[in-house]
Amino acid sequence: MSRKAGRLHDRFDLLKAEGRAGLITFVTAGDPNRDISAQILGGLPAAGADIIELGIPFSDPMADGPAIQAASLRALKAGQTLAVTLEMVKNFRRDSDDTTPIALMGYYNPINIYGVDRFVDDAANAGIDGLIVVDLPPEEDAELRVPAAAAGIDLVKLTTPTSDEARLPKLVETASGFIYHVSITGITGTRSAANDHIATDIARIRSFTTLPLAVGFGIRTPSQAAAIARIADAAVVGSAIVEIIADKTLESSPESVASPDLVESVLKFVSALADGVRNARS
Repeated sequence: MSRKAGRLHDRFDLLKAEGRAGLITFVTAGDPNRDISAQILGGLPAAGADIIELGIPFSDPMADGPAIQAASLRALKAGQTLAVTLEMVKNFRRDSDDTTPIALMGYYNPINIYGVDRFVDDAANAGIDGLIVVDLPPEEDAELRVPAAAAGIDLVKLTTPTSDEARLPKLVETASGFIYHVSITGITGTRSAANDHIATDIARIRSFTTLPLAVGFGIRTPSQAAAIARIADAAVVGSAIVEIIADKTLESSPESVASPDLVESVLKFVSALADGVRNARS
């Protein structure tokens, strides 16, 4: 299926018109189970998420810290698959929201096993807007990037503090949607970078691309999200949200039963993050 691209582009245009940065929230699809995950997904836009990153559960998430690794394991244990994840997004588009951009984030192995052409068709039909594939370097991404682009799906590229002037042109050359700057070297959810270092990195990246720049890794509080919102086009929060899900999940149960206030707790935290981001430049 081929469709008109636009949700990511339109959302960043809207943010620019409003004179503010955006909040990008990450959750793992199917964590802690399909029903609760679908409720969280459905509530994120009203809570203030401007863009949603939906993690593809994977058994070996090598770039992720303990919180997101555990989230993947909970989701897989509960029966989450890539096909179920795409169905979840299709239901979200049908029942809840047809305007908030969704980017799938994960590793290439599940996509490769699913079949690239089949995956791109199903993702486009489900309403996926972008892909963030953390272990697919630009030298090898054409087999996914080309069919994804034909279907109107952006391939978001990652940059890091070690991406220098020699590497950055290659990274951003074929990027679309936005650039995701990983603010630290290492795994997710472990520490935070100094804002002055991030500002220097952003200035360097902007010299090579006009795409919006989102910054993630190590952002855990509304004040930290606000600080990023003053220097970037979006702040990405993942591990801090996933940790709330873990804290509210009763792991002693084989089904990982969630406490009654899990969804409310997640969405309340997202609202606080959104307030921080939306008021950062006022």
